[in-house]
Amino acid sequence: MTTFRRRVAEWRSPSLRRATLWVPQVMNMLMIFSVCSFFKPAQSFPCTLSQELHTIFPWLVESIFGSLDGVLVGWNLRCLQGRVNPMEYSIAMEFLDPGGPMMKLVYKLQAEDYKFDFPVSYLPGPVKASIQERVLPDSPLYHNKVQFPATGGLGLNLALNPFEYYMFFFALSLITQKPLPGALHIRTSDCAYFILVDRYLSWFLPTEGSVLPPLSSSPGGPSPSPAPRTPAIPFASYGLHHTSLLKRHVSHQTSVNADPASHEIWRSETLLQVFVEMWLHHYSLEMYQKMQSPHAKESFTPTEEHVLVVRLLLKHLHAFSNSLKPEQVSPSAHSHATSPLEEFKRAAVPRFVQQKLYLFLQHCFGHWPLDASFRAVLEMWLSYLQPWRYAPEKPAPSSDCQARCVSERWAPFVQENLLMYTKLFVGFLSRALRTDLVSPKNALMVFRVAKVFAQPNLAEMIQKGEQLFLEPELVIPHRQHRLFTAPTFTGSFLSSWPPAVTDTSFRVKSHVYSLEGQDCKYTPMFGPEVRTLVLRLAQLITQAKQTAKSISDQCGESTPGHPFLSWLGFCSTDTNGSYPANDLDEMGQDSVRKTDEYLEKALEYLCQMFRLSEAQLAQLTLALGTTQDENGKKQLPDCIVGEDGLILTPLGRYQVRFDIEYQGDLELQPIRSYEIASLVRMLFRLSSAINCRFAGQMAALCSRADFLGSFCRYHLTEPGVTGRHLLSPVARESAASRARGPRLSLRFLGSYRTLLSLLLAFFVASLFCIGPLPCALLLMLGYLLYAVAMTLLTERSKLHQL
Repeated sequence: MTTFRRRVAEWRSPSLRRATLWVPQVMNMLMIFSVCSFFKPAQSFPCTLSQELHTIFPWLVESIFGSLDGVLVGWNLRCLQGRVNPMEYSIAMEFLDPGGPMMKLVYKLQAEDYKFDFPVSYLPGPVKASIQERVLPDSPLYHNKVQFPATGGLGLNLALNPFEYYMFFFALSLITQKPLPGALHIRTSDCAYFILVDRYLSWFLPTEGSVLPPLSSSPGGPSPSPAPRTPAIPFASYGLHHTSLLKRHVSHQTSVNADPASHEIWRSETLLQVFVEMWLHHYSLEMYQKMQSPHAKESFTPTEEHVLVVRLLLKHLHAFSNSLKPEQVSPSAHSHATSPLEEFKRAAVPRFVQQKLYLFLQHCFGHWPLDASFRAVLEMWLSYLQPWRYAPEKPAPSSDCQARCVSERWAPFVQENLLMYTKLFVGFLSRALRTDLVSPKNALMVFRVAKVFAQPNLAEMIQKGEQLFLEPELVIPHRQHRLFTAPTFTGSFLSSWPPAVTDTSFRVKSHVYSLEGQDCKYTPMFGPEVRTLVLRLAQLITQAKQTAKSISDQCGESTPGHPFLSWLGFCSTDTNGSYPANDLDEMGQDSVRKTDEYLEKALEYLCQMFRLSEAQLAQLTLALGTTQDENGKKQLPDCIVGEDGLILTPLGRYQVRFDIEYQGDLELQPIRSYEIASLVRMLFRLSSAINCRFAGQMAALCSRADFLGSFCRYHLTEPGVTGRHLLSPVARESAASRARGPRLSLRFLGSYRTLLSLLLAFFVASLFCIGPLPCALLLMLGYLLYAVAMTLLTERSKLHQL
């Protein structure tokens, strides 16, 4: 016991706490193992030992997951991989496993009913703002836990039990801990953190059987009883439509004893609430409405890794909710359910996840960069929209059509998540219209969305849900905060009874009003506005296919030896440094083929969903064809006739592209990647000195009418001023104002290509026993003959033009 206390005192010392940042991870883990080796389950804990474990537990958690301010990185589980650090990885996974030593320590402290303070300032923005305003958030996770600071206190705290405290740190480490610089190319699914999330979900949200009870350290030892759950409402009241958001003044917190039967799954409920609150609850409805302003600042920006972990949570929740047996899903079974786990499976997604996920996705769709990283958000969204992919039953292998058809049993899910399908689909359309669909990655995203929504029977379900929501109401319902009430009937003399409001219609309306508010303006997915956007996307897809084909044709026309000859200087090069930026040029013909396949299938799926006829597609193709001449060159972008003449459409603005060309002094253009910067600068100073010293003589030579004058004009006159196509009158005036007399340019000697060509020539000459000086003379003689020939050809062409 004395050794243990001394070790605890050393561990808690500030010097060692700073030193652990430099101690190998394995040693830090073994230190924690040494604490857990004192557990003797068959015997009772000494009071002092239990108090010591309670004292060091916060430091243990912080040393593993890092500090909430991100200063201490802990074990950096987000970058720990088995193939890179196998020993540290295996120790960490064994120690943090749901049935491992760390969780056993949590349960033993849980049995002692210890509490730990967690600062409210590190909670997500809406939760922190709500608590600071003395209003409880709607999640039962925070009820009966707010602790007011004592006189002179620094802030509000939550009093959490050990399991909650551990899970708060575990979930927040995904956000607070920044990855190390060398971890940019680490695959998220291979990291210890991602795998631990999967293990915790499989353990506490099982798809088969019931939740495992807390494990004791030995088979004969007693299992500590869990701390009672303290939500503000009994768990049995969790349903698809809770009656209020449970907002109460913090000073009136009351202790509510839950149904003892719900103790069976208190850990499962806590785990899910912590994950949802820490990962998704960064936006409220009021904050989302404010974020629609273009001048609003982002309060929280999720990372791609964050989105991937949330997708893992959603996939597991679908499997967890769909693990109910068919007889348990029926309404009669729901009313006579005896297992809290079954109730939790029904309520997990609509009660805890739906609203927060919707706001999270809305923010991502509106603020995520227009690049390929959006694929992570897209797949997370599509995973939520397809719960049938994670259902235990397998489709009949007899027919491929039946395997792809969405069963009618999923109609309630589609209707109760209508905005997830319709409004986010419109948000994706607005993104797709602003992206370059010639890129294979962007084309793939359009294909994925079109393929999912084109599944047989899904579009019909969505359309049916919209019809239920848009059913006319005879009386405007009383507006309550995020609460939809059934309308009353008072306007018909044909019947003394009000018309029955179907449960399905009520569910759909409640869903929309709870997510968007009573004043929402709903845009039907199959209405004329969205259909117009789909037609624009179809036209953009058609144009992208043509653009990809033209790029493919240009690549096919170029000969294999042309780039090499151009590099050596025997073919024309791009002196202005304009290079194609599309990734098709980097990935080759295979990417062109993939892009064409993705766009072709996406167009086919969109036609199926919105019933676009072949005649409409032909009109789109014809509209694009009228803007091309026989060479396939664009003559006029897409436009419409307005009151003031032709007006560019959004597609036309996309079509307007200019070939960017350097219009300034060629000697002063930016240094290229194929040039030696220091050598270019030195040659510029040398040529400037020569031009300044011999300007008069060079002008006199170039003014001669004989062959010598032609020879000097070919070498000393700037070719770009007269030969370049200047795009604007301003550019022509500036070019005329800066026109100067003949001058010498030595910049070509600063190119890697020129220097390597000279070295290659000297090397070949040395093979024939020709020294450097004779080789230089031969090169000068060869260039002189070449220059004489080019001078004669240039003068002849000028005479022919005259």
